[in-house]
Amino acid sequence: MGKVLEFKGVSKAFPGVQALNNVSFRAEGGKVLALLGENGAGKSTLLKILSGDLQANSGGIELNGEAKRFTSPHEAIVSGISVIYQERQLIPGMSVMENIFLGDMPLTKLRQLNRKKLKRQAQELIEKFELPIKATELVGKLPVAYQQMVEIMKAYRRDSDVIAFDEPTAPLTDSEITVLFRLIEQLKEAGKIILYVSHRLTEVFQITDDIVVLKDGQKVAELKTSETTEPELIKAMVGRDIGDTYANLSRNDKFGEVLLDVKGLVSHAVHDVSFQLRKGEIVGLAGLVGSGRTEVVRAIFGADAILSGEIELDGESVKFKTPKDAIDAGLALCPEDRKEQGLVLLRSIKDNVCLPVMSELKTGMFLDAKKCTELAQEAVEKYSIKTHTVEKVVMELSGGNQQKVILGRCTSKKMNTKILILDEPTKGIDVGTKAEIYQMICDFAKNGMGVILISSELTEVINIADTIVVMRNGSVSGQMGREEATEESVLTLAFGGAEGEVAYH
Repeated sequence: MGKVLEFKGVSKAFPGVQALNNVSFRAEGGKVLALLGENGAGKSTLLKILSGDLQANSGGIELNGEAKRFTSPHEAIVSGISVIYQERQLIPGMSVMENIFLGDMPLTKLRQLNRKKLKRQAQELIEKFELPIKATELVGKLPVAYQQMVEIMKAYRRDSDVIAFDEPTAPLTDSEITVLFRLIEQLKEAGKIILYVSHRLTEVFQITDDIVVLKDGQKVAELKTSETTEPELIKAMVGRDIGDTYANLSRNDKFGEVLLDVKGLVSHAVHDVSFQLRKGEIVGLAGLVGSGRTEVVRAIFGADAILSGEIELDGESVKFKTPKDAIDAGLALCPEDRKEQGLVLLRSIKDNVCLPVMSELKTGMFLDAKKCTELAQEAVEKYSIKTHTVEKVVMELSGGNQQKVILGRCTSKKMNTKILILDEPTKGIDVGTKAEIYQMICDFAKNGMGVILISSELTEVINIADTIVVMRNGSVSGQMGREEATEESVLTLAFGGAEGEVAYH
């Protein structure tokens, strides 16, 4: 008999929220089970109970017929369970090899660290994952996508019976996703139990065998992947048909004058980058991981030093020395890594929304608590953030709801945002909310705002952006309008298969 993992009547409540309510299902070895649902449906809570981060109020888990109740992640790991969260759990100041083998370092006969063996074993794993990194590199200096692959290598190396993936492909390129899926197939063949959480339904149909759908903490559907369709899954998750996500968008078709003009921008990571952003326009930055997309907007926003080149805002030359300078000038950035760069995790929703505009919310020397609460409440309602109070600590929110807090902050009425920079804005966002976010982005543009959109989902960039600027090796390799853009044409420029003329129109 193969391996079996069973959730039996699992319930979990937090103050004011029933996160899970009597959830039961089984996952079998040699199969991939997709765990789907909107943000706040209970997926992450379920995985945290599986990993020992949380304990259920009632119900429990059985692994191969044996009841399990973990009081710590270490107990779960020892029992053969590995959970790879979308929020990475790495030590930035340690090397790749040290992170991969943390807690199980190879030792010499004298019980000292065997660095030669550690490096060899880590490098073998890196080569298996086909990554262009070294075992000795510091994790904190790697791009987000490679950090995610290090997280996956940690779990793969443990040879666990149960491996749960929580949004593993969000920061990965297509080539890296291909490698990951090949490894998941190997895990299936080895009889492993695999749980897979993703908002990308194309992936669900590509690699999973079974599907469990959660909504508001309850199981609402249990399906065979081969016997269902994408519209059926979406309806089960959101309770309604959302139609063609992109075709139904109400777009802006009238662009104003040039709002942002980037001329020959050079920083430590990019060189000779030029493009324009008009009022009411959405410019998408496409390219592979490491192409310089994020580095361009960091330089524009004052987070990275500009070595040469010029930036014009409303026709006037500007150079932001700090992000605060950029914010004061009407720029807002929703960063790629919400946990490290976008949020103060131990503070409330209210504090995070109000953080950049606290000087605007003072009455005399003190913050006006009422104004702060009203501003945060507007963000909660606008983005449907699942919480019973704006005082809730952000760390306790799901990843998608954390992302919504950043969006709420960037577009609050106190920010007076002229240019909204969105770096992976829908990472960890469910399909229903994605459709709402897409329309919001279009609405920002219709109201005269300029939007710069970065996304690893190529279809997202092609269908949302009015103009697509393709990056390669820190430079602009080409530019095109939405009407002429295809996945093939964008990827050709991204990979360097053809040279594109940079033409403004």
